[in-house]
Amino acid sequence: MNIYVGNLSFKVSDQELMEVFEKFGNVTSAKVIKDRETGRSKGFGFVEMKNDSEAQAAIDDLNGIEIKGRTIKVNKARPKQKAGSQQ
Repeated sequence: MNIYVGNLSFKVSDQELMEVFEKFGNVTSAKVIKDRETGRSKGFGFVEMKNDSEAQAAIDDLNGIEIKGRTIKVNKARPKQKAGSQQ
């Protein structure tokens, strides 16, 4: 399951994001999204977990916790919409 993690501190690294989610199960990837030009965090990221029940447990337990002074938002990632679509 692909998980969206929002309202991240700009100081959170990919590794730190992975470590938070690994407490719930096997994390296949964790990526903080960065600005292409500046390399600065955009304040959100994605975590991929193989097991859906572990991923759901992580969503349930981590949504609303504080990491590095910011209250994070955690939910199932929605598929990216194409530009201009009205869904």
